[in-house]
Amino acid sequence: MKLWRRNIVGIVVFAGAIPGGSDLTAALTKPVRTEGGLVAGVEGGVAGRDPGITVFRGIPFAAPPLGRLRWAAPQPPLKWTGVRAADRFGANCIQTIVDGKKPWTHEFMAHGDASEDCLFLNVWTAASDPNEKRPVLVFLHGGANTEGSGSVAVYSVAGLARKGVVMVTVNYRLGVFGFFTYKELSGNYALLDQIAALKWVQTNIAAFGGDPARVTVAGQSAGASDIALLLGSPLARGLFERAIMESGGAPGTGGGRPLAASQADGARFAEAKGAHSVEELRALPWKDLFAPVAGIRFGPVIDGTIVPAAGAMIDVPLLAGSNADENGASPQPGITAAKFRDQARQRYGDLAGEFLAAYPASTDDEACARSNEAARDRQRVLYDEWARTRTAKAPVFVYFYDHVLPGPDAGQYGSFHTSEVPYVLNSLADSDRPFTAEDRRVAETLSSYWANFAARGDPNGLTSGLDRLPHWPSTAEAPRMTMEIGDANKAIPAAGNDARFDLIRKLIALH
Repeated sequence: MKLWRRNIVGIVVFAGAIPGGSDLTAALTKPVRTEGGLVAGVEGGVAGRDPGITVFRGIPFAAPPLGRLRWAAPQPPLKWTGVRAADRFGANCIQTIVDGKKPWTHEFMAHGDASEDCLFLNVWTAASDPNEKRPVLVFLHGGANTEGSGSVAVYSVAGLARKGVVMVTVNYRLGVFGFFTYKELSGNYALLDQIAALKWVQTNIAAFGGDPARVTVAGQSAGASDIALLLGSPLARGLFERAIMESGGAPGTGGGRPLAASQADGARFAEAKGAHSVEELRALPWKDLFAPVAGIRFGPVIDGTIVPAAGAMIDVPLLAGSNADENGASPQPGITAAKFRDQARQRYGDLAGEFLAAYPASTDDEACARSNEAARDRQRVLYDEWARTRTAKAPVFVYFYDHVLPGPDAGQYGSFHTSEVPYVLNSLADSDRPFTAEDRRVAETLSSYWANFAARGDPNGLTSGLDRLPHWPSTAEAPRMTMEIGDANKAIPAAGNDARFDLIRKLIALH
């Protein structure tokens, strides 16, 4: 069964308490002029179920990266004449298209055609006039920088557009096409695509009722990790005023591989493909390049320009966090007491005794519980340390998400990696999982936090239902605390107690 169905079941519509909120009746009805030409959107969103919202799909933000533009910085979009019908998504960037990959079911995956001609973005707006200056949120998809798309069903962001935010989702080059390095090629083309999309927003979003002075860049997983790199990139300065990083990019960010090491992989890759120059590689069909070479995977590199080895971070308000059942935690950890003790000795050496005293486990059940507690405490402390040691001064808001997405094998996967996305984007209607009123409450609350942050750089304020949200303190306001969101919305200790917190800081220093 495909867990993805575009329907109107369970949609809850709220009035616009967020500044600039939609009145659910107005929409941009005339073609909008962009730097490439006029585009006409679709009123009512998907199947007409989003009244008051106009969706513009498949807008080119750069020229097709084909031929000599393969592994080149994105160029301005080709201009067109007349009115371009922005009524369907553009092609996904090259990747393996699959129906699902547990725990990610159909609605979490990219579907449809894949092509090198894939540099498209999509805009959702509830503005009725281009002069409204609504806050803008640009969302970068996850997928390990090898898969994903701005058209993935859970990224149907009408739920945030209803709260007054102009929403943009983006495609960017993936895998070998986004990060290949070789001789004179320094890679990071996917990051340049993201920067080009943000520049497009600066130039064009006012025509959609957005405010280019209030742009938030948000991303999940690889999208979040890429944002961490953009925060250190001089090429991204001035393109956004705040950032959201979900399950990636904040603590432990390595900043990419050394360029020389990646270029050495590029030479081995070219040899395996029988090519001896960039020109020969560019002449190969994309399918030949897409076929993997054992032991080689291309990703972000420290190239000295897009990703410097060191430098000042862009100082903007940040919102970042992780989920309960990722980063070593699981609803079913499957560890014995003996293995738990052995792992502690192997990992922590002289600190193993202190660790086992802080997380005592004499039975297998206790070992499972302590294993999860330790993994979750560690992740929360990592975020707290990351916020505390940043040289930037803008506020940081960290979270720990713990709501379980209903559906197949929910007990096995729990609050798994990416499972927060349908809630923070309020896109439950794009899945046919068995959602309840409680799920809709979680989505309404979390999406209000995200909309508030996009509007003001602070998640606090009202929901669309005119209720004040539970207070979310910044890390400066509440040191050693994390905002638990999902089942409960309250500040909790980053670790169970100060002794555990101090221990984990010592353990982090070991690695």
